[in-house]
Amino acid sequence: MEKLEIQMHTEMVRSLQNLAAGRDITLGQLLRNLATKEISRANNARPPVRADEQLIAPLRARLANDLAHSRDWEDLQTRLRSRGYELREAGGGLALHSFPNGFRQCKASELGFSYSKLMRRFEAPFPGHAHIWLAQRYLNKPSDDIELIERF
Repeated sequence: MEKLEIQMHTEMVRSLQNLAAGRDITLGQLLRNLATKEISRANNARPPVRADEQLIAPLRARLANDLAHSRDWEDLQTRLRSRGYELREAGGGLALHSFPNGFRQCKASELGFSYSKLMRRFEAPFPGHAHIWLAQRYLNKPSDDIELIERF
């Protein structure tokens, strides 16, 4: 272990000492526990729900043609990888990542192409996607562009 010297206000030190005493641990152990929790929280933090629009707009423009004209999942991934991106499963949807380093850029839906829309268009779920029920839900549902008209 390394020795660490820090400065804190007297009131904070007293509060921490009382907290440690209440847990029957040393002040040092309390601080190590707090540091461990904070490191874990930082390492497991999820990216923001919405990406910055200043990032999204250029990506949307750059990838729109590839997203709109791909024939299937393999064609889409090939097109995206040629531009330095790829789609990956993200919860119940997809996220765009840089390729090959894998940094998350945004959700596919933020580009205007939700997982459900792409799944319907390709008539297949994203290869290896864990949420099989989504494919059953969206691929067995009638298309939104079919309209039922009753006869009079």
